[in-house]
Amino acid sequence: MSEFGGFIQDEVANDELDRIEAAYGPLAAAVRELVDATIRSTVPPEEAALALAEVEAVVKRLRAQQMPGPAGVRFNSEGRAWNWGNAVVGLRNAIAPPLEIVHVRSGLAHANVDLGAAYEGPPGLVHGGATALLLDHIMGETAAAAFTRVTFTGTLTMVYRRGTPLGPLRLDARIDREEGRKVWVVASIGDEEGPTVEAEGIFIIPRWAT
Repeated sequence: MSEFGGFIQDEVANDELDRIEAAYGPLAAAVRELVDATIRSTVPPEEAALALAEVEAVVKRLRAQQMPGPAGVRFNSEGRAWNWGNAVVGLRNAIAPPLEIVHVRSGLAHANVDLGAAYEGPPGLVHGGATALLLDHIMGETAAAAFTRVTFTGTLTMVYRRGTPLGPLRLDARIDREEGRKVWVVASIGDEEGPTVEAEGIFIIPRWAT
């Protein structure tokens, strides 16, 4: 196992990765449902106490074997990369919606997402920080030009046009221009009525990646 600027080469075979993802993807989805159910449940406190005991038992089972530190971004020599702990697209992260990004071509991407109770800020609306999180991620992937380079967020400017409603949303992002190691990306998130938040960011290609 070797590391390159925080990216870890880990020679797990693709068939084994498929087996792991087949088990942990549904587990994360179930935990995601648990989060939503916990927020909106109206069962009596006694039922909540029973649920707590069951959840604690599951946590104990999963804590029996743990990797040290963060999950990180890993890849193997077969061309497979995985980022299971990512807060936006992580397969094994119940906090992630998860966002499924479509790269139309290098420098142009979009995604559809359905945000529920876990992402609420003002009543019925998505928390502004959650929209920033999603936009930052899709913009970073777009700046990476179809995963042909590494980029990190330099600056991110948000313009909130109106409240972003919970429910189905669309994100769009594209590279606006480039200059040296700087990549300018513009993006938006919105509903059927149009954009609710627009963003512009400068993404930096680190020196070690050039």
